[in-house]
Amino acid sequence: MTTHQQHIKFIWDIADLLRGPYRPPQYERVMLPMTVLRRFDSVLESTKGEVVNEYNNLKSKYNNDIPVSILTSKLEKITKQKFYNTSPFTFEKLKGAPDSIAQDLVSYINGFSPNVRQIFEFFDFEKEIFAMNDANILYLIVSEFAKVNLHPTMVSNRDMGLIFENLIRRFNELANETAGDHFTPREIIKLMVNVLFIDDDNFLQGKSVIREIMDPTCGTGGMLSEAKNHVKELNEDAILVAYGQDYNKRAFATAAADLLIKNDTNSKFEDTIKYGDTLVDDQFTDKNFDYLIANPPFGVDWKKQKPQIDRDKTGRFTAGLPRVNDGALLFLQHMISKFEPYAPQDKKYGSRLAIVFSGSPMFSGGASSGESDIRKWIIENDWLESIIALPEQMFYNTGITTYIWVLTNRKNDDRKGKIQLFDARDFYIPMRKSQGSKRRKMGEGNVDDGIIQVMEPDHIAMITQEYGLHTTTEHSKIFDNEDFGFTRVAIERPLRLKYQMSLEAKTAFLDACPHLLDDVQVIDKKLGREPLLDWNKTLKEIKKINQLKWSARELSLFRSVFTTKDPEAEKVLKGKDEYEADADLRDFENIPLKINIQDYFKNEVLPFVSDAWMDRTKDKVGYEINFNRYFFTMNENRSLDVINKELNKVEDEILKMLQNTSL
Repeated sequence: MTTHQQHIKFIWDIADLLRGPYRPPQYERVMLPMTVLRRFDSVLESTKGEVVNEYNNLKSKYNNDIPVSILTSKLEKITKQKFYNTSPFTFEKLKGAPDSIAQDLVSYINGFSPNVRQIFEFFDFEKEIFAMNDANILYLIVSEFAKVNLHPTMVSNRDMGLIFENLIRRFNELANETAGDHFTPREIIKLMVNVLFIDDDNFLQGKSVIREIMDPTCGTGGMLSEAKNHVKELNEDAILVAYGQDYNKRAFATAAADLLIKNDTNSKFEDTIKYGDTLVDDQFTDKNFDYLIANPPFGVDWKKQKPQIDRDKTGRFTAGLPRVNDGALLFLQHMISKFEPYAPQDKKYGSRLAIVFSGSPMFSGGASSGESDIRKWIIENDWLESIIALPEQMFYNTGITTYIWVLTNRKNDDRKGKIQLFDARDFYIPMRKSQGSKRRKMGEGNVDDGIIQVMEPDHIAMITQEYGLHTTTEHSKIFDNEDFGFTRVAIERPLRLKYQMSLEAKTAFLDACPHLLDDVQVIDKKLGREPLLDWNKTLKEIKKINQLKWSARELSLFRSVFTTKDPEAEKVLKGKDEYEADADLRDFENIPLKINIQDYFKNEVLPFVSDAWMDRTKDKVGYEINFNRYFFTMNENRSLDVINKELNKVEDEILKMLQNTSL
């Protein structure tokens, strides 16, 4: 059997035939729909003659006006698929008429059932057909694809997914775009799926078990496919219905085609795979899911969607809005809004969620910011089960460290009120050949690379097993929810003002308030030009002189003109026993929720600024997760003896070199 790597190479060689009329970044416009079309053609080839005969019989019987329901019922029964094609053409037959191949190929596509035609409308493929024909390469492309047998007996559904993944990655590298918008490396998906279903063996047992999973950024559907495969391995009789949505037309069309070809009798792609922007055009309103999984684009800007999100009335984003340059936490809130309530008495068993993020959602934004409020909402509702740090250089489009967040509203008893941090950054092997920014992968045990069997460390199994123990180990640490919360307390210090009359200041004040000339002259004479370090006494004298006739604005202006801050001055009174705060000296302390605020202030603040006080009216509670803080290990410094020995050795080597040079 031909391996999927060989199919990928063959298809990629075909792509080179487009060079000239198409630039490499444009290859995707042709190669994805042609690959999908050839897959459909291969699936239907064995029943083509019977379908065409039945179609002609029905046309005669109904005078070319066949009811759609009858046509669908009759032909799908023959193909044993959820689609059919009434055209007499196949890829082989298309080769028989080079002069009319463009019209024949369009006719062939129009011969498909409506669901397939809809897919090719999203590919916008017809204009590419005529563009290739005008460039005299259409016949060559069709002829080459006719040599590729993509029948499921030759290329399994899983291998077909790998072919789609590989092609899309290459196309995005050529276009210098973010491949992460479309798919996630397979080994990361496997880890996410393992963790998503880790405690659900019993939940998924039985012959009549039906569960639903949704990916709001499904791309070509790789995550959904892997989840379905995993559930089948747990229980052959279990049914996992996959739902997905994506805003990229070609990715959506590929996912829809993949689901259709897999012939899932439990769902129709028209109902389960939807096109649209999840943030502003939710295609599954009022629907909940047992499982949710996603890899939203890293750092996606949502400025264009902001007006609609601000007006959103569905309640999806009530916890808060992150900054417009990173919408990651918007996708997470959307997914949480799809949680099935946990009410076993009503046969509602809650939900589990896995999502890939960059590091930003863990700590960006201070207390009361949108990001912090979202984290607070999640943690205080006890939904966050864990965060898993992945190795760097795992993704095709970025080398940064990424993280899997796992959330659920049906935590096991031992996880309630707890959050597990798992450091999997050392679980990787280097790749023999880099793929974009991806230079590392997680070992998967015994792997068939298409040519030979390769034995790798089974990192995915190792992580899953250690994660499931839910104990403190080298890689796993368990925390209380409150460990990630803090109170942001304002630390105030008193304002200290020095008064001094000067000719420049006097001129500036009288330019603004010339009617106060007499009072200012008296103040100048009585208080003099020497600096005074007690503004409280100075103000009393000034009020005696102006007999309280000045307005509050005039007094404020006088103070701003004739005083400057001086650390040696007396504290400025605000009331009888209250001092005025100096905004320039204001500081904030993030005090962990588990620590008594008064004790913290007494022990950590007053010893350094004895005149400080807390303004508790400004208190704000925030949450952040500084992952590195909990896994930081300090290397032991070398002793001075060791360092001296190394220096002496280097000095000796230098002396020898100098001696040899002089000789």
